[in-house]
Amino acid sequence: MSPTNVALVKLFQADQALRAAKNRLDNASHSVRVQERRIVELDERLRLAQSQLREHQARVAELDLDVKARDEKIERLRRQQQNAKNHKEYQAFLTEINTEKIDKGKIEDELLQVMESVEKSQKETRELGALLTSDQKKCEETRQQLAGRLAELQAEVDRLIPAREQAAAAVPPKAMDMFERLCERYDGEAMAAIAKPDRRHEEYVCTACNMSLVADIYNRLRVRDEPVICPNCRRMLFVPVDLPPDVAVNTRPRERRERREKVAPASIGRQTSAADVSRSIGAAEDEAAPEAPDSPEPTENPVVDTAPVPPGEPQPKTS
Repeated sequence: MSPTNVALVKLFQADQALRAAKNRLDNASHSVRVQERRIVELDERLRLAQSQLREHQARVAELDLDVKARDEKIERLRRQQQNAKNHKEYQAFLTEINTEKIDKGKIEDELLQVMESVEKSQKETRELGALLTSDQKKCEETRQQLAGRLAELQAEVDRLIPAREQAAAAVPPKAMDMFERLCERYDGEAMAAIAKPDRRHEEYVCTACNMSLVADIYNRLRVRDEPVICPNCRRMLFVPVDLPPDVAVNTRPRERRERREKVAPASIGRQTSAADVSRSIGAAEDEAAPEAPDSPEPTENPVVDTAPVPPGEPQPKTS
């Protein structure tokens, strides 16, 4: 692959290793974090209950002071009533005393309700305090149990951070910015390898979205010194180790199959060309010609001289 794509792959591998180490650390410390969140919630509830308790106690003190003040006023009105000069004045003091008693009764009822709230707040505060103390103790025990494991995982994370930073330094700024944006979008899965489903055909797919890619994607990744993006999921593509050029590109020519000539069956005398017709005619003439005798057969009659006879002489007789 091109230098930029090689640097991106190294960064992607370092980033994946760092994210995996952080996930292992988070999973190992999950129980501790859960207990810490519970402790924070209990502490908040305890502070709220204590605040409400203080408010109720202040209200109790205020109402109690109001009741005492009304008792003093009622007592003073009674003394004034005893010194009343006439019946009308006496009735006026009596009416005022009764009014104060009614108001005092209302305040006492409210005081009872507030005192009940104080008792509930005190009980809730005691329960929350005991629960908070118990959870803090459990959390400390969990921390001690996981101290060694968490230290190892934290050391692994600290060791991988410089490797990731070193790999990021080799990536061009434009490609680095694209990589960071894709990491945020896909939770670290910024790159995807290409795959070749059928080794007999030059067809490739993106392993992230399983969508088909153009046929020359392999050559583009090896030649172009810039990120190559999947047109569907928009991730950066790269060539995996298990897809070398001899597997990714079909370089061997296709084997041509030999064409077999069709031979007509012997029982069918059908000619397909002028040569077949001439051969069939020659074979027919050979079959029709008579066979020549091997030797002349002897005759019973003697051989007669067939020399020419001069004209005017009688012809010889033959037997």
